[in-house]
Amino acid sequence: MKHFLRDVFVVIVGLVIFSAVATCIGLMGIVGTMASSGSSAGVQDGSVLVLNLQGTLQEQASDATPMDMIQGNGEGNPGLTDMLSAIQKAKSSDKIKGLYIESNDMGMDMSQAQELRDAIVDFKKSGKWVIAYGKQYGTLAYYIASSADKVYLNPMGMIEWQGLGTTPIFLKDLYNKFGIKFQVFKCGKYKSATETYTEDKMSGPSREQAQRYVSYEWNTIVDAVSKSRKVSARDLNTYADNLITFDGAKLYEKYKLVDGLLYNDEIKNVIKKKLGIDKDTDIPQATVADMQTIDNSTEGDKVAVYYASGTIVDEVPQQNAFMQQQYIVGDDVCKDLNDLAKDDKVKAVVLRVNSPGGSGYSSEQIWHAVEMLKKAGKPVVVSMSGYAASGGYYISSGANYIFAEPTTITGSIGIFGAIPTSAELQKKLGIKYDAVVTNKNATAGTPDLMGLAMLSPFTAEQSQKLQTYIDQGYMLFKSRVAQGRKLSMAAVEERAQGHVFVGADALKLKLVDELGGLDKAVAKAAQLAKLKKYYAQDYPAPKSFIEQLMDQTDKSKGTLLDEKLQSILGIYYAPFMLLQNVEAMGPVQARLPYIITKKK
Repeated sequence: MKHFLRDVFVVIVGLVIFSAVATCIGLMGIVGTMASSGSSAGVQDGSVLVLNLQGTLQEQASDATPMDMIQGNGEGNPGLTDMLSAIQKAKSSDKIKGLYIESNDMGMDMSQAQELRDAIVDFKKSGKWVIAYGKQYGTLAYYIASSADKVYLNPMGMIEWQGLGTTPIFLKDLYNKFGIKFQVFKCGKYKSATETYTEDKMSGPSREQAQRYVSYEWNTIVDAVSKSRKVSARDLNTYADNLITFDGAKLYEKYKLVDGLLYNDEIKNVIKKKLGIDKDTDIPQATVADMQTIDNSTEGDKVAVYYASGTIVDEVPQQNAFMQQQYIVGDDVCKDLNDLAKDDKVKAVVLRVNSPGGSGYSSEQIWHAVEMLKKAGKPVVVSMSGYAASGGYYISSGANYIFAEPTTITGSIGIFGAIPTSAELQKKLGIKYDAVVTNKNATAGTPDLMGLAMLSPFTAEQSQKLQTYIDQGYMLFKSRVAQGRKLSMAAVEERAQGHVFVGADALKLKLVDELGGLDKAVAKAAQLAKLKKYYAQDYPAPKSFIEQLMDQTDKSKGTLLDEKLQSILGIYYAPFMLLQNVEAMGPVQARLPYIITKKK
């Protein structure tokens, strides 16, 4: 009965969404048919590769959701892997004459932006041209676009250039208003994830590490833009301090941030001139999807690239069965990795990790599955994306070799538990409970009516037991790191305590082996497996739009409900979802020290 109201809510929401889906599946089919009929049958000679920076950059491409369709984005969300592959293929293809970057602003992690920019810089080594154009540039979008030979902006456009910042959220007083309090158990002075629920501001250690990674990211952006645009780092920082975001497009030319102001039709003429075609001729274009149809060799041995993106959970929270939050579900990932271990065609595995962590239990299970891959004679190489922190680092630590981007957020070796109690809320609502027990601790941890918090806090004795349990989890985590990284327990402790590092610092501390992206990780995996000829294949295969709608067991994707919730809650969405997900994560969590909210 404890989940009765929640289950009823889920059923009602499911019926509403299913009804909406049923009415639009036919329309989606028509839209899909139209999109298919309009796609290019191949890449034409003399084409320009179009890189459209809009939406949210995911590790893998995905079909459009209903919200994408409503917003006119029928192509769905782009995938970083496909973009990198398209740029690499375009570099060597005689059919591609240049690269056109169109910025409509895109949500992404700093390390994803860095990997994409590096690929564009490498593309230019071919001697082919790169032109960027934007209606507006977010900071990361401009960081990418600045690598182009020429950067143009719409006369009514804007460049967001004001520095970077992070704003941890503190919800103690909010929860107190509702009669909810948290009991906290943790290891490590830097493990400050619990501060969200217990403090009013950042602790000293938390502020110290946040300042480090934000400053490192900003300096990386400034240094790259300075070299590409030939503007001093001092001037770029002055521009940020002066908030030139609102100075107007004409002044951006003066600041040498753009090469010209052009309307949409005018930038087309610039591209046509580059291609050597007249103004009345259509521009031969190749999309990222078009580039995936060429040079897809499957000769040689297979290197599996397995994507692990999102929060690590034991199971998808029941109330989120229809939501679009990404999860790394322990049992699912273990099954997939075990299947790869048994697959004779797979000779090596690259684990692509983009996770702030989550369940300590599932992190251990995935670590074990990685060990089984190695025992099966298949080298495992980790490629860290935006985040591989706490549980994300836990599942990475046993790999044969680890790559990170310089700006990857990693480390955070620590464990904590944050247990909400609703005793005061129950009292305010006039809800009373009685109990019959056989032993004194029989009702410890009893959930409230909604199953989201405990009825009463742990006693001193119970708290000590739970802290001991947390300490054991911390020791196990450190032992996994010591074993995988070949470090002493003392050396691991120096790097642990929940301390967050950027990839460049993690390299110095021997927490990672090399800086680089996914392509380097695949090459290293092939080298470790002693493969002469190989190809990479992605796992798990992305599901189609219809599969996402109809397969309710695929909890890593979702629908309109979550997107609507995000639009309503804004920056409060992440802490709200963390509270909702506590049950699915288990009592011991290995998560990033705080919820990070940053601008694009």
